[in-house]
Amino acid sequence: MLVQGFNNLLGWASIALVLFTVFAFVDAAIRRQDAYRAADKQKKSFWLIILGLAVAVSVYGILFLQIFGLIATIVYMVDVRPAVKEITGPRRRRGGSSSDGPYGPFNR
Repeated sequence: MLVQGFNNLLGWASIALVLFTVFAFVDAAIRRQDAYRAADKQKKSFWLIILGLAVAVSVYGILFLQIFGLIATIVYMVDVRPAVKEITGPRRRRGGSSSDGPYGPFNR
């Protein structure tokens, strides 16, 4: 019974790892190319290759390579993503007032 519970935990952890790496890959794909250079980080294509490989090894389950993929994903999420996100600025939300400009409302 204990072994079955541990296997269930490993199954959920591997699903979480796949979702985490897929999120990082999609996030890297939607960011602008010039934002990576402006943030003084590696090229977008570099991160897409690294994170794509991380997704592949997390799906196929080779533990030794999964660790490297997880490290690459964590580096992207804590170092590269915030720097690139700062360059591109926050995303605009829909549903704002028609009098809203880029720096706030026009009417005061």
